[in-house]
Amino acid sequence: MEKFTTLTGVAAPLPMQNIDTDKVIPARFLKTIQRSGLGKHLFDPLRFDSDGKERPDFILNQDGYRNAQIIVTHENFGCGSSREHAPWALQDFGIRCIIAPSFGDIFFNNSFKNGLLPIRLPRAICDALIEDAKLGGNARITIDLERQLIVRPNGEEIHFDVEPFRKHSLLNGLDDIGQTLQHEHMIGQHEARRRERQPWLPTTV
Repeated sequence: MEKFTTLTGVAAPLPMQNIDTDKVIPARFLKTIQRSGLGKHLFDPLRFDSDGKERPDFILNQDGYRNAQIIVTHENFGCGSSREHAPWALQDFGIRCIIAPSFGDIFFNNSFKNGLLPIRLPRAICDALIEDAKLGGNARITIDLERQLIVRPNGEEIHFDVEPFRKHSLLNGLDDIGQTLQHEHMIGQHEARRRERQPWLPTTV
């Protein structure tokens, strides 16, 4: 998993509530278990019309926001059905951080496990950041995970909360498997002792 330390990038303003996971990545695109290639389907019903043509009014189709790395939005982002493809699609598009007043619980948890940082902030602050984001590429936002700060284009610093374990995992690029492999030496010692004491049991791979 890619480490998340400090990110400075363009933020896309998306002032919408209740963007569910089917809007993030529709169910018809969930046939793959590959994490790559999903970005082209991100927000498909919002980005494209029924003929597959881009909707020019959608923010990520507009010049200056096609390479956005941050999304600032409203309440309950990522609600709806559980699908790990949602953070996969966001990351494959290039999004590394979502800022919103609240998130769907499963999406929130899945994001951390896949290197995507979801930040909860009050609606009034999100609205201020949305106004910043509307200024486009000349108004970049910085996310400093180590210091737990968002730096606005005008230099104002906004503190955000993140659980220490999740912060550690993101800073060090550790998903669930990576966290387990930190104890690889101890696991190897345990398996060696088990083989000595119980040689009749199958060897784990």
